Amino acid sequence: MITSINHMSFTVRDLDQAVRFYHEVLGLEIVSIAERPPEFSEKATGVKGAHLRIAYLKSLNGAIELIQYLAPPGGKRIAARNDVGSSHVCFNVADFSAMVQRLQKHNAQLVHPPLEIPAGPNQGKRMLYFEDPDGNTLEFIEVLP
Repeated sequence: MITSINHMSFTVRDLDQAVRFYHEVLGLEIVSIAERPPEFSEKATGVKGAHLRIAYLKSLNGAIELIQYLAPPGGKRIAARNDVGSSHVCFNVADFSAMVQRLQKHNAQLVHPPLEIPAGPNQGKRMLYFEDPDGNTLEFIEVLP
């Protein structure tokens, strides 16, 4: 797979599940998973006592940051920050059909069937959109031989 990203952040409900999804489906390498200090988390979320778990994954051309917003230990999760994903990323894929099958097998939701791009630098290629299990949008563009 070839990606056209530098760095993208996604909000996720369950960090461990999301890391598995991106590693297994997209082949992204896990660099690190860690919790942020409370002062950083509070400043980033605007919620007193909140904390963040962040995972960094990388590919040949970029990195993805997965962020899970949490409340203090024993506290409630910050629902507003966990209900919907927040980002979009575009991937260029060499084996388009195999990628579609992998995504469907891993519970990604098809937003629309493959469409042919009518004009521009990607004219004649197919593209489609999927949503990951957290609602983040993944765009795939076919790389033609």
